Amino acid sequence: MPPRTASPSARRTELLEAAYEYALLNGLTDLSLRPLAEAIGSSTRVLMFLFGNKDGLVRALLERARAEELTLLAGLRRPERPVGLATAARGVWAWLAADEHRPVLRLWAETYARSLVDPDGPWAGFARSTVEDWLDVLAACQPQTERDAEEAAVRRTLTLAVLRGALLDLLATGDESRVTAAVHQHLALLHGPGQTRD
Repeated sequence: MPPRTASPSARRTELLEAAYEYALLNGLTDLSLRPLAEAIGSSTRVLMFLFGNKDGLVRALLERARAEELTLLAGLRRPERPVGLATAARGVWAWLAADEHRPVLRLWAETYARSLVDPDGPWAGFARSTVEDWLDVLAACQPQTERDAEEAAVRRTLTLAVLRGALLDLLATGDESRVTAAVHQHLALLHGPGQTRD
């Protein structure tokens, strides 16, 4: 089935949102079209027509998850007045640590891992693109003079690694107070000698 370039139909959008809610509860690794279709009030035939096949549906769900991530990241961008790396990271962590975001973050973690072990499947490139998305936004949050310094990319990478590692710890243990304290301690280190206070 050729890729769709026209605006999605209202029914496709409706079913994609329902399938996304289903994926948040059940994950994507063992996704089966028949139980999914039954759960969202559709049929495998309709899903195949709208998404082409199971891989097409998975790719659409991954795009939907990424759209949610990019919405968060877009809120941190202030090209005319960058908030600074530490401030941006605090904002990201507050969102990551919120209880109501656990389902989408579990889905993100599952997809991130799956894209590493199944690089040719519908997950292809997800891990790399999410790293690039986050690094790009963290760069935009740094003042221009800091952003262009040789060490700036290293600081962004370390900050992202801490946030990602802390997120995996939080998802595994649910110990929000301990993990948040560790994140805040790292962010305090961003204000080392010669660094701009934000």
